[in-house]
Amino acid sequence: MTAVAARPDAGLRRTVFPSGLTVLTDTMPWVRSVALGAWVRAASAHEPREKMGVSHLLEHMVFKGTERRSARDIALALEVLGGSLDAYTSREHTSFQARVLDEHVPEAADVLADIVFHPALRTRDLDLERKVVLEEISMVEDTPDDLVFELHNTALWGTHPYGYPILGTRESIIALSSDDLRALHALAYRPARMVIAAAGNIEHEQLLDILDGAGWLAGAEDSAAPFSIPRPQADVPRYTHVPRDTAQTHVVFGSVTVPHGDPRRYTLLLANAIMGGGMSSRLFQRIREEMGLAYSIQAFHAFHADTGMHGVYVASAPEVAAEAVKAIHEELAEVAADGLTEEELASGKNQLKGQVTIAMESVSSRMYRAAGAELYGEPYRTIDEVLAAIDAIDAADVAHVCAEFFRPERQTVLSLGRQEIAVGD
Repeated sequence: MTAVAARPDAGLRRTVFPSGLTVLTDTMPWVRSVALGAWVRAASAHEPREKMGVSHLLEHMVFKGTERRSARDIALALEVLGGSLDAYTSREHTSFQARVLDEHVPEAADVLADIVFHPALRTRDLDLERKVVLEEISMVEDTPDDLVFELHNTALWGTHPYGYPILGTRESIIALSSDDLRALHALAYRPARMVIAAAGNIEHEQLLDILDGAGWLAGAEDSAAPFSIPRPQADVPRYTHVPRDTAQTHVVFGSVTVPHGDPRRYTLLLANAIMGGGMSSRLFQRIREEMGLAYSIQAFHAFHADTGMHGVYVASAPEVAAEAVKAIHEELAEVAADGLTEEELASGKNQLKGQVTIAMESVSSRMYRAAGAELYGEPYRTIDEVLAAIDAIDAADVAHVCAEFFRPERQTVLSLGRQEIAVGD
C-alpha cells in the first residue's frame, strides 16, 4: 500500500501513509524558518476521572530523557541552533513543536521523533517530575485569574471530562505510576493517532524525506480509530461562589455554544470580538472606560470537536464587583435582544479579518491552521476563503447567535473572592 497524497490548496500539501500518519506542509518560500509540530489525538478529554492529568504528565515526562538523549541533551538540541522546542496538552490533543531555521529541520524532526516515540519514562524521573506538576497545580491555585477559569469549567461541564483540570488534581497526580504513562504512550503515541504539520521555507517532498530519515514514516499499517469522547451535557446554568481571600473578585460568565466545525463559528468569533475582544469592545468601553470598575475584562471562546463555549471574564474590587456584574448582565441582555449595529459589524469584521491576515504571516500560526483543519476533519480554507466567509456574515446571522448564546439566563456564572455577589435582574 502506498501513501495517498492530495493538494487541497496551492499553499498546502497533504500525505497520508499506510501507518495512518498524516503529514501536512504549508510552504512559505519568503521566510527563512520552519515551524514543525506533531499532534497526538489524546488528551484530558479522553481520560477516566481517576487518571486525570495523565496526558499532561506524559507530555512532561518525554522531555526527561530518551534512549539516546538525556534531559539536558533534549534541552540543548535546538536551543544551541537558535531554535526552540515546546509542548502543550489541551482538551483533545497533545502537541510537540519545534521552531528552527530552515537548514535545521532535520535536527528538529529527529528530536521530535526521539521524544515522541522513544521516551525512557523512568520511575526515578517520574518521582521528580511529579513534584514539578504539583508545583504547577499550586501555581494555578495561587493565581486567581487562572483558577477562576478552572473552577468555571467544572461548573459548566460538571462531571464530563471537559470539566476536568488538564493538570489533574493533587490526588490523581500522586496516584499515577510509570505503568500508567507507559500504557497511555503505547496506546496513543502511534502514527495512526498522530498528525505532523509544518509551515515555512520547506517543500512537501523535502519534509517527507526528512521525516523518513528521522524514523517518522517507519510504522506498519495501522487503522486505529480516534479515541471517543462522551457526549457532553452541560449542567443547568447557575451561579456558584467560591470563597477566597483575594484583593479582587474574579467572575466568569459562560455558556455552551457550537463545535469547531459549525458554520456559525466565525459568527461567534465576530460577536465575541465586538463584545469583548479589545479596547474598542462594548464591555471594555463600558466597564473600564465609562464606569472605571475593572482593569481586566475580556470575552473568550473555545471550540471542541463536538461542542464549544464562550464567556466573559472580569476582575473587580469587591465593593464594586456587583456593579460590574450587573453592567455585564445588561450588555448581554441588550445584545441578545437587539443584536449588533451595522457600524459595529463593519468595525468587527475589519478587526477579525486583520487579525486573521496578520496571523497568516507567522509560520507557527499557519502550522496550527493546517493541523487544525486535519484534527477537526474540516475542509482546508485558503485565507481568501476565510476572509470571504467573514465578509458574508450579516446582521441577521449575528442577531441569531447572540439571541441563542448570549442571553443572561443561559450563562453559568462563577465568582471567586471574599463575598458572594448578586447575579441577574
